[in-house]
Amino acid sequence: MADGSEAKRPKGVQAEERKVDWRRWKQERKAEKKKWKEMKLLKKLEKQRMRELAEKQAEKQEEQVEDKGRHYTLSVALPGSILNNAQSLELRTYLAGQIARACAIFCVDEIIVFDEHGEDVKSVEGDFEGIGRRGKACVQLARILQYLECPQYLRKSFFPKHEDLQFAGLLNPLDSPHHMRVDEDSEYREGVVLDRPTKPGRGSFVNCGMRKEVQIDRQLNPGLRVTVRLEEPQKAEAKVRKGTVVSSHHPRTVSGLYWGYSVRLASCLSAVFSECPFKEGYDLSIGTSERGSSVDQATLPSFRHALVVFGGLEGLEAGVDVDPNLEVTDPSVLFDFYLNTCPSQGSRTIRTEEALLISLSALRPHINEAVKTPSDS
Repeated sequence: MADGSEAKRPKGVQAEERKVDWRRWKQERKAEKKKWKEMKLLKKLEKQRMRELAEKQAEKQEEQVEDKGRHYTLSVALPGSILNNAQSLELRTYLAGQIARACAIFCVDEIIVFDEHGEDVKSVEGDFEGIGRRGKACVQLARILQYLECPQYLRKSFFPKHEDLQFAGLLNPLDSPHHMRVDEDSEYREGVVLDRPTKPGRGSFVNCGMRKEVQIDRQLNPGLRVTVRLEEPQKAEAKVRKGTVVSSHHPRTVSGLYWGYSVRLASCLSAVFSECPFKEGYDLSIGTSERGSSVDQATLPSFRHALVVFGGLEGLEAGVDVDPNLEVTDPSVLFDFYLNTCPSQGSRTIRTEEALLISLSALRPHINEAVKTPSDS
């Protein structure tokens, strides 16, 4: 019996020891859990802090990039009738090419072709019906200007064969920043949306004139011209590049790049102003004429959207006379500045394509000075 009671005592002691160990184990476990939770929380806070820091750095970089942008626009308006002064279809085409080159050189953002004779022509649809036909010169000029502005690799998609473009292949290229070579690296590219099936939730494929197609961030209708901001390639062996669709003026306002011009047709001189694509309109308008004041004495104010208007063979007076919406006879009252950009000229007449180069050259230092001035707005 003594042996049995002695044998039972160690069991009670062992059970008590086990009970104590279990309690201590639970406390240790609880402490470990608490420590682990604290570490997890610290890691989470660290990640959040790093993310906020990265966001701030990205914002700073964006602000720095934003400073490079050009926030003003320059528009040029001229009559389509200037093509009627050319004797053949080849010369008409070459004249349009000279205008396109001049506008690209001086970073013109919008070209308005207005009808001096007041005919209602608002699209580039239709056929060329012979030299001298009224109204058709505007359509032909606008079509050639659009053709030259379009990057070469996109022209087949947007410009079918047309008589107006018969000699366009002979013209000097604009060679603007958005006219890219195949292997040229750039942050932005112009492209056309392809008619290709894509997986659900994926964006459309775009031909941007590169060896690889670009997959954008959204689904768009095929045949649409888009401006794409390219992402850095993650893998060199990837079949496609990734990109984001941005506004056509994004390269200008963010990166300060000249990204070509838009073309607009106006049925008369007053429509140049009334159909302005900018909400606030043109806050600086300049008319050019040999009867104007000298450009040398001009001081331009700060502006957002400037418009420079050129006359045709008969000057701006011809456009004012036939415009049904204008009751004035003196064109100078239509503009903020009415300037003679080539005082003491040695020829009786200056052709519009010559006036374009002369005027934009003369106005360039004045425009640069004006945009340095802080705007009231």
